[in-house]
Amino acid sequence: MNCTAFFVIVALLLVGLAMKSRRLAAVTLVGVLSISLLFPTSSYAQLGLISGIQNILDLINGTIHQALNAIGSATSVIQSLHQQLVWPVGLIQLAHTAITNLIAQYRGQLQRIYGTSVRSATLPVPTDLETVMRNEQTADFNILAQNYYRTYGTAPPATDADELARNLIDVDDALALDTLKTLKASDSAGELILQSATQIDDNSRSAAPGSAPFLTAAAVASNIQSQVMMQKMLAAMIRQEAARIAHENASRKRYGMLVSKARQNVSDLLKRR
Repeated sequence: MNCTAFFVIVALLLVGLAMKSRRLAAVTLVGVLSISLLFPTSSYAQLGLISGIQNILDLINGTIHQALNAIGSATSVIQSLHQQLVWPVGLIQLAHTAITNLIAQYRGQLQRIYGTSVRSATLPVPTDLETVMRNEQTADFNILAQNYYRTYGTAPPATDADELARNLIDVDDALALDTLKTLKASDSAGELILQSATQIDDNSRSAAPGSAPFLTAAAVASNIQSQVMMQKMLAAMIRQEAARIAHENASRKRYGMLVSKARQNVSDLLKRR
């Protein structure tokens, strides 16, 4: 009914405007306002909103709820498969317990063996040298050299020894100091590797399933570092052995030179007579 009245009023308004009758147009407008106030249009907004919400709730409680239940069931099956086959919880717990027992059984004994003091020097100067040799530091090589020469002495002056003897003394001291410095660097690296191994042991006791490859990689890296230091120490031993052979050969050469000089001196003495 409101639609029919609306069209009638619009028609009369158009006719009034066409006839240029201001009175008819005014009356028509008043009629429009009156009809709007007396017969308001029914509103269905509230009913439509409630119906839409209900439809959404039905969708959530129906299809979506079933889909979520299916996803939850699949997740439970996958989790159970991982716990039983991929990462068995019982076996993982047994491994953690075994690692904890091994650490508790051997770590303390190994640390005591590693920390056992083997220092043997008794006099002040050799004691200072031994202390520097075993302090696992690499920033005091100059102090090491000073204590070394205080203990073993320096090369004699040219007036007290021939050139070959002074060269042998100097190279032997140099190789000895090189080996001692390498030893100190090896001790320092060994301490860092032990700290890394301790950290790997501690992490292995609380490691999550699937993290074993990362711990293995860290252990392999520490093992490679240890092997590198062992190779450096082996190279130092080989250098020392080569220096010993060279020293013995140089001593023979020196004896030959001394014999030749003595023969020449005897010959000169006989000629004088």
